[in-house]
Amino acid sequence: MSDSHPAPAPSGTVFVLVHGAWHASWQWAPTQRALARRGAASLAVDLPGHGFEAPLPSGRHLPGQPGFATEKSALAGLTLEECAAAVVAALRSVRRHQKVALVSHSAGGASASLAAERAPELVDELIHLSSFVPAGRPRFADYLTAPEQAATVRGQGLMLGDPEAIGAFRINPFSVDPAYVEELRLTYYHDVPAESFARWYHALSPDLPFAVPTTPIALTRERWGRIPRTFIRCAEDWACTPALQDLMIAEADAAMPDQPFTVRSLPGSHSPFAARPDELAAALTGGE
Repeated sequence: MSDSHPAPAPSGTVFVLVHGAWHASWQWAPTQRALARRGAASLAVDLPGHGFEAPLPSGRHLPGQPGFATEKSALAGLTLEECAAAVVAALRSVRRHQKVALVSHSAGGASASLAAERAPELVDELIHLSSFVPAGRPRFADYLTAPEQAATVRGQGLMLGDPEAIGAFRINPFSVDPAYVEELRLTYYHDVPAESFARWYHALSPDLPFAVPTTPIALTRERWGRIPRTFIRCAEDWACTPALQDLMIAEADAAMPDQPFTVRSLPGSHSPFAARPDELAAALTGGE
C-alpha cells in the first residue's frame, strides 16, 4: 500500500509512551504510525496490570454483572513504585538512542514522573500530554479535587463502588447502558464520533490501581527538576480541564524553576491519540 507522506530522515529521538488510566500500549498505535512517518522511533509501555495482563472482574459478562461494582480488584496491592519500575525498564532498553523523550498521558504522569526522579540519566525530555505533574502537589488526587477541576469536569458518575474498598478506581467498559457509554465518550473522547467510539471503549480495562492517584511523589530539583520538559495542553479537555492543566504547569514551574515547561496546545479532547494522532505526533516532535 502506498503512503503519500514523504519518508524523512530518522530524527535520533525515541519516544517512550506511557498510557493513562484504564488504557494500554495499544491506544498509542495510530500515534506511533504518525511518529514513524516523521522518522521517529517509539516504544509504548504497558504498565503493570494493563493491556493483555489486565485482570477483569468475574461478573463482567454475566447478566446483570453480579458483583462488578464491589469485587476486590486483583490490582489492589499494586504499588506506584512497581509501575515506575516498568517505565524505568523501558527507558533503560532504549537508552542507546541519541535522545529519549518520556511521554505520559493523564494518570500516567504519576508513574512517568517517579521513573524520571528515580533515573533522570535515562530521560532527555519529559512530555506531559494533559498528564499529572506532581511537582506542585504530591498526589494526583490532590489536583482532582481542586476547584479548577471541579468547575467543568465531566464523568463524575462513571466510577463504580468504593475505590478504597475495591482497591482500584473502576469504570465499566462492558456497559450496555447507552447513557453510560455516551458519558464515557463525552468525558474522554468527545471528538471521536459516536459511531466509531465502541472500538475505543471496548479496549479499556476496568481498574486503575488505587495507589496510582493516591501515593505521594516527592520530586527534587536535582533529579526530575533538571530534565527539560514540555506540556501538551488539550484545549477542550473535559477530563483533565484546561484550568487544571494550567494550574499544574504554573505550580511545577514555581516549584522547579530551573527547567520551566514549554507549552504546546492541541485542540480537542483528553484523547488526541484517538482523535488527531497526526497532530499529536507533530506536537510531540515539535513540528519537526
